[in-house]
Amino acid sequence: MIPTEAAAPATGVPAVHRDLAQARATVARVAAQTAGLLAGLPGPPQRTAEQHAAAAAANDAARTLRCAFLDTHGDAVYDELTDGRSRSLRLPELAEAAATAFPGLVPTTAALEEERSRPQAAKEGHEIDQGIFFSRVLSSPLAGPHLLDAMLRPTPRALGLLPEFTRTGRLDLGSVRLERSDGVARLTMCRDDCLNAEDNRQIEDMETAVDLALLDPAVEVGLLRGGEMNHPRYRGRRVFSAGINLKSLHGGGISLVDFLLRRELGYIHKLQRGIVLDEGAAWRSRTREKPWVAVVDSFAIGGGAQLLLVFDRVLAASDAYFSLPAAKEGIIPGASNFRLTRAAGSRLSRQVILDGRRVWATEPEARLLVDEVHEPERLDEAAERSVDRLRGPAVLANRRMLNLAEESPDEFRRYMAEFALQQALRLYSEDVINKVGRFSAGKQVQQQ
Repeated sequence: MIPTEAAAPATGVPAVHRDLAQARATVARVAAQTAGLLAGLPGPPQRTAEQHAAAAAANDAARTLRCAFLDTHGDAVYDELTDGRSRSLRLPELAEAAATAFPGLVPTTAALEEERSRPQAAKEGHEIDQGIFFSRVLSSPLAGPHLLDAMLRPTPRALGLLPEFTRTGRLDLGSVRLERSDGVARLTMCRDDCLNAEDNRQIEDMETAVDLALLDPAVEVGLLRGGEMNHPRYRGRRVFSAGINLKSLHGGGISLVDFLLRRELGYIHKLQRGIVLDEGAAWRSRTREKPWVAVVDSFAIGGGAQLLLVFDRVLAASDAYFSLPAAKEGIIPGASNFRLTRAAGSRLSRQVILDGRRVWATEPEARLLVDEVHEPERLDEAAERSVDRLRGPAVLANRRMLNLAEESPDEFRRYMAEFALQQALRLYSEDVINKVGRFSAGKQVQQQ
């Protein structure tokens, strides 16, 4: 039985256009009504068509209210959470602060943890409300740049590990190994159990490794490569990346904030822009950057191919290929829709993203994605030559100016504002849930 009094909660949209205190109370009231309705229904997989419609109507009404609230008071909300933009809060910290200060605006940590224990098909989709929140924050010319800066700061984990890394020149972070030699930070992705398919754990380790490479004054250049695999099909061979871990996605282990947004705004953005540090004279740049080389063995699928678009130099084995099958999987391939057109043009970008075309390293079109192609046995020495070419004293200044010309921070911010919402909606769409479910029922993670 559907509780009729809660089936269509009053949104109170006019109320949120008034003062902040009244608007805050209205958001909390409608969110409580919506939560009461959902609590009275079976879990999503067990709901009837009528119950699904009632839940969707209640969620739509509450989300309409949240959007109106943030459109009216978004900057005031962000200023309250960050003490007038004097505190730098990363994505999860900002979401948690918002859940406490503005009940009903975003899901609480407890609600997210409970939902995280469920497979994707059994979730209510609370992360959509996070997507709405971050979409509005990032779209603001005041709050958005401040959040981008906060995400470019080194993580506490990296700062804690920095003394050990500067002393020893090596760290094993679990899914990434980091070694410094001859002024080069060599990052090796080593998830040999899943062909370097990314999940929350690997995002954490990659950001830590990138931070350490940028923080260490003895590092001049960064080099990223995949390690040797023990997968039966690729045993003993290096693999760059199989993209998102679909098994983790189906199991509910891929999160919007800790994976999909953190990945783009965290370590990938740091590869391009560097890290923000409060040091030195105020008139100098606050970022510390370094050039990066990527070496692709076997394949760069999905997220692996996305990564290459921010590297200064990309090398590939002659038998390697690149693909972005996110549309086939039902999701958005990060910032690739934004960056690939710049690198490869509109036609090839649509073929790769919309049609799922693979681009082999030996194809003529691969020159738009890769700087050099070598036989696998020659990649090591080619990588060392590329690293040496990026050590020049004027490389960093020119690299910075190239990045600014190709992609302004404001353009990236506006793209990510829309991405935050659209990717959240995609995560909970019926086609994605069905696809990852069929995938996981069939076999281990393998995206080629």
